[in-house]
Amino acid sequence: MAPVLKVPSGDYDTHFNKATDQITRDGLLTVNEKNTKNALYPDFLPTWNPNEKYPPLEFFKHEDPGKKANPKLPNLLPKDGLQVVKRITPKFGTEIVGVQLSQLDNQGKDELALLVAQRGVVVFREQDFAKYGPQFAVDYGRHFGRLHIHPTSGAPRNHPELHICYRRADPNEFERIFSTKTSAIQWHSDVSYELQPPGVTFFSVLEGPDAGGDTIFADTEEAYNRLSPEFQKRLLNLHVLHSSGEQALNSRSLGGVERRAPVSHIHPLIRTHPVTGKKNIFLNRPFSRKIIELKEDESDYLLNFLYTHIELAQDLQLRAKWEPGSVVVWDNRRLVHSAVIDWDEPVSRHAFRITPQAERPVENLADLNIPDEELSQQFQKLST
Repeated sequence: MAPVLKVPSGDYDTHFNKATDQITRDGLLTVNEKNTKNALYPDFLPTWNPNEKYPPLEFFKHEDPGKKANPKLPNLLPKDGLQVVKRITPKFGTEIVGVQLSQLDNQGKDELALLVAQRGVVVFREQDFAKYGPQFAVDYGRHFGRLHIHPTSGAPRNHPELHICYRRADPNEFERIFSTKTSAIQWHSDVSYELQPPGVTFFSVLEGPDAGGDTIFADTEEAYNRLSPEFQKRLLNLHVLHSSGEQALNSRSLGGVERRAPVSHIHPLIRTHPVTGKKNIFLNRPFSRKIIELKEDESDYLLNFLYTHIELAQDLQLRAKWEPGSVVVWDNRRLVHSAVIDWDEPVSRHAFRITPQAERPVENLADLNIPDEELSQQFQKLST
């Protein structure tokens, strides 16, 4: 008997699922006709094109727009404005009402990048972002970096730069998620397996349940600060292997696509933010595999300690509640997050993500934007 492949429940909202979705006459993979008809934003529904292939990503020099921003934020938060700004927690997280993201000029976008670097996550209410359609979102995101095209997830037709999360309105969806697990929480940072993972990240929920479906965030900068000075020193100069292999396997097992071959890259365990100069822990369970300088047992022991430290410390976490028209912007370099699947009525949760790539993670800012291919090759040899 062939072994049963276990697919993480969290991947059902990003991958094509041959059991519930459909294939059009021209070979395009899409959600089924019923879900398409009922969607409030059909232009943002996910599609998967089996013929869409991309070469490996190449290194590019990234300059964070937050570094050139006016620290007084006059274009984002003008003094004569009517915006309401409140902290979600003392350490990180801000909620803003009265600022329309779609109307920001380039200076305002730079200031947004600075505020996100400083506060980690910023929740904007009453936004009109979605009504302008997928192309507007793509053009908007390019201000913050080269847009990432996800290797396996769904994207709107002709807009591969957008990542779609689509939880189907299926009566059996809730039972399927919890058929083998007691919790669907999966802390992660997005696509950390890339050589240059994302920085400023946008997420907009187009439709969802009346209650639930929130997103939780944990601050790995504060997690690093909580460690003793001696323990912090021990973590420096360690490197972690990140891999997309399992994600690609999950997509294939569901009948989905693979736009690029799976990749593995090695990043510092402790990275330094190019805007704030502060250090944080950079790893997550789905993609982090091993600390390459340590033996397997040692690596597992240390990684499990750090995962537990970040994931269970509710005093370095926050919960972003979704309301109609909300857009959440966060710094993927500093935070890990998870969707909360806590509703059981058959309603869809449909969202899109704009994912600008940032710099290659570094521990020392003197190494910022240096490709250092020789060092990468050395790390790859150590990881095999």
